[in-house]
Parts: sequence; structure tokens; C-alpha cells
Amino acid sequence: MDLTPLPETAFIDPRGGNHLQASRLAHEVMNMVLEHLSTAEQRPPLPDLMTRLDFGDLPEEPRSEMEWLDELTKLLEASMNARTPRFIAHMNSLSNMASMLADLAAAAVDNNMLSLEMAPAFSRLERHLMQKMAVLFGLGDSAGGVLVGGGSLANLQALAVARNVKLNTLENGVSSLPNQPIIFASEVAHTSLQKAAMLLGLGTSAVWQVAANENSQMDINDLQKQIALAKDHEKIPFCVIATAGTTVTGNIDPLPDIHEIAQQNELWLHVDAAYGGALIFSKNQKHRLRGMGYADSITFNPHKWLYVARNCSMALFRDGSVLKQAFRIPVPYMSVSSDFTNIGEISVHGTNHADVLKLWLSLLYIGRTGYAHLVNECYRLADYFLQHIRKRPDLELASEPEMNLICFRAAPKSMLAQKWDEWNAEIQHHLLSQHQIFLALIPYRGAKWLRAVILNPFTEKDLIDRIFSAIDGFQKGRGAHVSE
Repeated sequence: MDLTPLPETAFIDPRGGNHLQASRLAHEVMNMVLEHLSTAEQRPPLPDLMTRLDFGDLPEEPRSEMEWLDELTKLLEASMNARTPRFIAHMNSLSNMASMLADLAAAAVDNNMLSLEMAPAFSRLERHLMQKMAVLFGLGDSAGGVLVGGGSLANLQALAVARNVKLNTLENGVSSLPNQPIIFASEVAHTSLQKAAMLLGLGTSAVWQVAANENSQMDINDLQKQIALAKDHEKIPFCVIATAGTTVTGNIDPLPDIHEIAQQNELWLHVDAAYGGALIFSKNQKHRLRGMGYADSITFNPHKWLYVARNCSMALFRDGSVLKQAFRIPVPYMSVSSDFTNIGEISVHGTNHADVLKLWLSLLYIGRTGYAHLVNECYRLADYFLQHIRKRPDLELASEPEMNLICFRAAPKSMLAQKWDEWNAEIQHHLLSQHQIFLALIPYRGAKWLRAVILNPFTEKDLIDRIFSAIDGFQKGRGAHVSE
């Protein structure tokens, strides 16, 4: 094939013809990326959102290497800067080094997780690792699962299997059912559940919201009432979803109690542990996941608290064979093996990136003890953050934290409660504009709350001290405007 119109390093020559040129370009890009990451603390958590980026038209001719690298530099500079510890607003973790390099290696060999033939090593590794992860969560030796591109897809995969197992809809779909199937989830559960219900043909109204208590945990009594109500209306309850780590407050539903109710009513139990599943690595904290092993399926996102490069999520099943029995669509143009089912046949993905490599190398590189230490350190610093809040009577918590998410707000007694939302928005703006510290401003139960996620491995107590010193200074400086 004639490649003369293309850049010399458009592809890496498998015969080694452009090895030196490719090596030079790769080193230049890697040095640029490392410089960007190593200087993250010198930049604000968020770029100037008013900066306009002129991308221009689709290029007609190849751009020079200098132009190409300059474009990369501009995009890096305009990206969210979650690597600084001052970015404390969301569940954006730092990708560990092994996972970043693994992503590069996986892209380089470009195996396709559609089939065993197209990804012989990675397919076997994914099946092995999913079974090991399922055992770690207490699902047993017959468990299994698949890696997918995010927690929303993991929930979709789990609910699709639950629907097909409980309602026998693999072939004929939900149109064959006499009434609407119903899923029960907490009112503070993740919105991906409604999206999954929509995509599965159940409709968003199929997700019945169960009341949450003052600590953002599912109210067991209301769950029982909702199940009874659904049956009274001749609906078809088939699944209950518990959350281990709610998005806003990081709380955990009472898993053993929910399991008991699910069992009594023959419901599939899915646990959305996209965030909180990481606690399973910590001997000090895994007791909070008591009852997880009762689940029929689990969602877990290693790209959050395991610091694996995005995306890396898994859908695990107590009975691994349900993926073949209640979800599999054979791929007729791919070779089959008598002892291995092609992953692309039992996953929401067909073609897929080998995400298993970055998870596996992360586990090898950091180890279970390393992850336990990271989780425990997050708890230590979250407790220090809480101590600051508890010492200030004008600050209040949205719930009693169970993880490293802390949702709180300023509620000055000398100010009308109707003005608290605006006050907290001003605090968020002050922290970001004057101190380059980014806390989220979250709508929750009809009010606005500040949220901190203690996740960055380079977070120290002095940053937490600075946050509360800044809040104190803001409130003191604006004291003349507080009294009514």
C-alpha cells in the first residue's frame, strides 16, 4: 500500500522501518503529558470556562507535527484539572501509573474483546478476574461477570439479566407481559436506573422510588409498603436495587434487611456499589458492606476508588451462567470454543477495549494491601474533615457520612433559611475564585449543599484546614450581611 501522502509516523511499521521516528514522537508526547500531570498543582481545578477554543474545519491535508502537538497542548490546558488535591468536588480519582500505561499498551495491541479469537489472553484474563472479584464480594465460586464502559452500563446489563431471568423476556420481550414490571430503588439512587428502565422497554415509571431516612438510606418499612402497593395495582415486582455509596452523601442501604424482603417477595436483588464496592479491600471498613454477598448482581467501578484509568466498570452475577442463559446473543461470524463463551456474546458491548489489562496491572502494582491503605487513609482524612464541621455550629451535615463523601452546608442561625442556598453558592464561588479550591454545590432534598470527596492520594490535613479557614473568613467578612 502506498503511504507516501501520510505522515512518516502515521503507523508504526511492523518491520521496524520507522522505529526511531516513532520512538522520538512517543517520547515527546509522553514528556508533554508527564509535565502536564506533574505541574497540576500549579493550575486551578477548573479551567477558565469562558476561554473559547477555535477548532476550525476538518483538516484537508495532514498538519505538521508541531501543529499537532500544539493542538494537544491546548486541549490539555483547557481540560478539567482533577489531579490537584484542590479538586475535591466529585468522584474523579487520579489514574494510577500502571493503569495509564496499561491503557496505552492495550490500545497498541488493539485486541477486540468481542471474541476469544480476537483477544485470546485478555478474554481469559477477564473471565478469571471477574470470577475472583465476585468471590471477593462473597458471591461464591459459581459467580462471574463482565467489564463494561461505566456504571450506567453495568446497571443496564444487570437489570437486563434480572428482567430476563425473572420475567422470561429474552425472546418475546416485555410486550408479552400482562402488566408493567416494577423495580424498587431508593429515592436517592442513581439516575442510571431510570435510564436502564427506559432502554429495557419498562419505561421510567417502572422505577418506584422508596423513601430514604435521614441518613439517605432506604427505608425498609416503605419498601414493604411499595411492594404491597405494586401488587395491589396488579403490577409485576421483579427487582429491588440497594445502593452501597449514594452519589450525593455516600451512604449505604441496609443490605441484609433488603435481602430478606427481596427473598420473601421473590425479587432479584441488585446492589449498585459503583463507588462503595472499594470498601471490600479494607479490613477496617468492609463490615459496612455486610450483606453484599446476598446479591444476585453487583455493579462496581474500579475507575473510582481503585484509581484505575477511566472507564473500568463491572457487572457481577452470583450465578455466572445466567449470562449465557438469559442474555447471550451468539455471534455467528466468530469462532466458538467448547469451553469458552465469547465475551461479546454475553455483554452489552460487542467490540470493546481490553479494560481488563489496566485493572489487572493496577491490582498487581498496588495490591490488596495497598488499596486497603488508600481506603483507610481516605477515612482518616474524612474524619478530620468531619471534626472541623462538628466544631462549627453554623455548619450542618446532610446525613451522617459512611464514606469519604461529606455533604454539608452553612446554615447561619442569624440568617433566614430561605437565603441559605444563595449563601452556600457564594461560599463555593469564594473557595474557587479566591482559593482555587473546588467543592461541588449539590441540589439535595430541595436545598443546595456543599460536597467534598476525600479521594486524591495527595490530600493532606493542611488543605482541609485551609478550606475551613476560608469558610470562616468568608462568613466573618460577610457578617454584616448575615443578620436580618
